[in-house]
Amino acid sequence: MRVLVIEDYEPVREAVAQGLRESGFAVDETADGAEGLWYAQNNPYDVIVLDIMLPTLDGMQILRTIRSENSDTGVLMLTAKDAVDDRVRGLNAGADDYLIKPFAFEELLARVQVLIRHRYDCRNPVIQIDNLKINTNTKTVERGDLPIRLTRREYALLVYLAMRQNQTVSRTDIWENLYDFHGDGHSNVVDVYIRYLRRKLERPEWTRLIHTRRGFGYVLGKTGDTE
Repeated sequence: MRVLVIEDYEPVREAVAQGLRESGFAVDETADGAEGLWYAQNNPYDVIVLDIMLPTLDGMQILRTIRSENSDTGVLMLTAKDAVDDRVRGLNAGADDYLIKPFAFEELLARVQVLIRHRYDCRNPVIQIDNLKINTNTKTVERGDLPIRLTRREYALLVYLAMRQNQTVSRTDIWENLYDFHGDGHSNVVDVYIRYLRRKLERPEWTRLIHTRRGFGYVLGKTGDTE
């Protein structure tokens, strides 16, 4: 999942960006409003964490612009404690949620996760595919009754595929949305992590869930391979 953080106060921006990265998100960050709008218009984000008071272009202008372009990216606005008018204007302009400063990172993370679930119509924090269960609240995974221990990157990849169940996801999309790099997706890093997941999630008696679409990418779901 990819998140854009637009916040001009460096300690807050760096703390939020680092916390999100440690939670398995790919993150772009900027302190400048005009640059933030450019990022938002030129990259696919699941959520934008947006401050209101920004240099060159304020958060309200950014929000109105991306909504006028029919963007459905979730927007979490950061507001001051006494800025009731800003919160109302932000919600009316198309923000999905707001968070009052100062805030605990855990609350921001929970709100980001809710926005992502809503975007992909996964209201239930537990995603189930066959006998695979992914709890996005506790970040735990089970197959059958067996707990599956995953690394942070393995878990992020599994959730990314699960949010797009039965859809073909390209290597480039995975590369750019999970690993904080922009490129053509030809690196074998994606293939390596897919192999790691298969080793942990597959047994002879279980239905195979991770499938390869030759020349296109990968699918998570109960379907057949074309590799």
